[in-house]
Amino acid sequence: MSEKPEIWFYHLERSTLDQVLPTLLEKTLERGWRALVKAGPARLEAVDEALWTYRDDGFLAHGQAGGPHDARQPVLLSDTGENLNGAQALFILDDAELGATEGFERCFIIFDGRDEPALQHARGRWKTLKDQGADLAYWRQTDEGRWEKAA
Repeated sequence: MSEKPEIWFYHLERSTLDQVLPTLLEKTLERGWRALVKAGPARLEAVDEALWTYRDDGFLAHGQAGGPHDARQPVLLSDTGENLNGAQALFILDDAELGATEGFERCFIIFDGRDEPALQHARGRWKTLKDQGADLAYWRQTDEGRWEKAA
C-alpha cells in the first residue's frame, strides 16, 4: 500500500455519472480492490438506486454505510468517507471533501464538466493537490466516448 495514492480526475463531458461510475467500480472490483464512494446523502441515494438497476442482467453488490455489514461490502457508499470496508479505491462525487487519503491506492474525483461550478471546484482541487505534490492524472472522454489520459 502506498503512502500517497494516485489521484485521478475524471472530467465527464459526454457521459453521466450513472453511466461512468458503475463501470469504474466494476474495474476496481476486477482488480481485487474494494471501493468507498463518498458524496452527500441525496447523491448517495441516487447512486444506490443506480447500482441496483444500471444493467438488466445484474447489479453491483454494495451497501450504504451504517449497516451491520459495512466491513464486508465490496462497495460502500458513505457521506463521511470513513473507510469501514478497508477500500483501496476512494471515489469522490460532486463537491464532497477528499479528506485523508492514507491507506488508499487510488482516489477518483469525478466531476461534471458541463456544470460550471463543478468545473471550477475541480480546477481548484487540482491546483491545491498539485501544490501539495500529489500524484495526479487527468482523464477526459474522446469524441468516441473512450477515456484518454490528458495530464
